[in-house]
Amino acid sequence: MKYLTWLLNAAIFFVLFAFALNNQDTVTMHLFFGARWQAPLVLILLCALLVGVVLGVVVMLPLWLRARRRSAARPVTAPTSLPPAVPDAVSTVSRPPNGT
Repeated sequence: MKYLTWLLNAAIFFVLFAFALNNQDTVTMHLFFGARWQAPLVLILLCALLVGVVLGVVVMLPLWLRARRRSAARPVTAPTSLPPAVPDAVSTVSRPPNGT
């Protein structure tokens, strides 16, 4: 399974690398107030991905902090001792030799 994961990751990497090599043309991105930004298409897509990741983290941060605060405020309970699942080799109960 580990080799299959490595193979899948390598395939994804090579597909994205080929995409980056094929899209090196300069494009113009028209921003607000007449501003323009000229850069390779791959760089603009990478910036858009990074902005999306940062916005996602910023939106999820309050939820993560609230969940962490709740788990820290929960009292820690000691595990209760359970009876052994397998009886001991030495038994205190005496049984007749015929098993009845």
